[in-house]
Amino acid sequence: MKKTISKSILVFALLLGISTTAQVKKWTIQECVEYALKNNISIKQSELDVKANAIDKKLALGNFLPSLNADASHSWNIGLNQNITTGLLENQTTQFTSARLSSNIAIYNGLQNQNRLRRAKMSQLASQYQLTKMQDDISLYVTNGYLEILFNKENLKVQQSQLANDEKQLIRSQELVDAGVVPRGDLLDMKATVAADKQKVVVAENSFLISRLSLAQLLALEDFQNFDIADVDMEAKPSSVAAQTPEAIVQKANEVRVEIKIAQANLDLTQRDIKIARGGLQPSLTGFYSFSTRASYSDRIVGIDTNGNPILTSPLPLFDQFSNNKGHNFGLQLSIPIFNGFTAQGNVDRSKINYEKSKNAFDQAKLDLESNVYKAITDAKGALKTYETSITTLEARQEAFNYAKEKYAVGMLNAFDFNQSQTLYINSQSEVIRAKYDYIFKMKVVELYFGIPIIQKQ
Repeated sequence: MKKTISKSILVFALLLGISTTAQVKKWTIQECVEYALKNNISIKQSELDVKANAIDKKLALGNFLPSLNADASHSWNIGLNQNITTGLLENQTTQFTSARLSSNIAIYNGLQNQNRLRRAKMSQLASQYQLTKMQDDISLYVTNGYLEILFNKENLKVQQSQLANDEKQLIRSQELVDAGVVPRGDLLDMKATVAADKQKVVVAENSFLISRLSLAQLLALEDFQNFDIADVDMEAKPSSVAAQTPEAIVQKANEVRVEIKIAQANLDLTQRDIKIARGGLQPSLTGFYSFSTRASYSDRIVGIDTNGNPILTSPLPLFDQFSNNKGHNFGLQLSIPIFNGFTAQGNVDRSKINYEKSKNAFDQAKLDLESNVYKAITDAKGALKTYETSITTLEARQEAFNYAKEKYAVGMLNAFDFNQSQTLYINSQSEVIRAKYDYIFKMKVVELYFGIPIIQKQ
């Protein structure tokens, strides 16, 4: 098992380019978030949804415009056929060309075109809200991943520093044993402590490497082998939002958060669907116009001359035929729905049901947002108290450890008790680091609900 872990760490180290000589880019949290917003796959999918809805809006606008279509045909008729130009039956081979230009325009169709256009605009706005929500979510994920790396990096430094101190203490214990000041058992306990410290360093290195790999994958980096973050010391500064009452934060969240806007947009869409469906129950009036012309290509037998040869007559010139045979057709078409297998009324009833569902979803979205805000506030307050308590604990543990170290140095404390005091001190250091970044992230969530973005745009 240990060999497997060691191999995994070696692989991660090679992949991520851990080298004392390698020069890699140090990413700031601002750069990570901005890069993710441009390259994350989920965000790209949401951007495509926005573009698709823009096309739907364009198509809805096109419903107000008249349609225009042209068609032409050319045919060969062999045998006894009716001359389309003269209307007579003749035994002949003819070629016939026709052309037609037609146009239709909806004059009235139950206001469906108007409602479809309004729906397309709403749908485009809803997709933009979805994109904004996706960007916020990705920003949170990136921030959490970035803080996780910072925590693991600081924790690794703590473990490495402790290992270095224990190795020095091991040398000191050897000297005390040689001098007969402390028993040999203390030396063995210290050797065991150093071995445990090395294992903790390995675990900390593994966590650090995995957290870097996870963030690199979230950013969809191709060169993730050389990914690393900048060495920054983030402080757990008090936020101005913390001074706001929970009610004020909830009210602000209802105004700025896209969760409510998305639910409202979906409610408006289903309400518009009802109007579109009701339009299918009303008569529709369509105007139409068409222009057509035709020409034939054949020689007709009109008689026999004195020598017994057929007398042929050629048709009129091509353009003359097109001019003579042109025609116009225009008018109005009224369509009144009487019975269509309950389809139209069924569409109305189904749209009403969808509206009720969206209304329930809107109410649920408001409840969820209020619950999430209160939870975020409670989590942030709890994280702050944990952070403050961990600092107090660390100060006490440090004093206790310093006292234990002095007693151990003069042989008044055995190695076991000394190591116990040291372990508590190291654990309190790690707890302070963990509590600090936990508070920073949870406060970021509260600020986001208050309308403050994760990263301020520069």
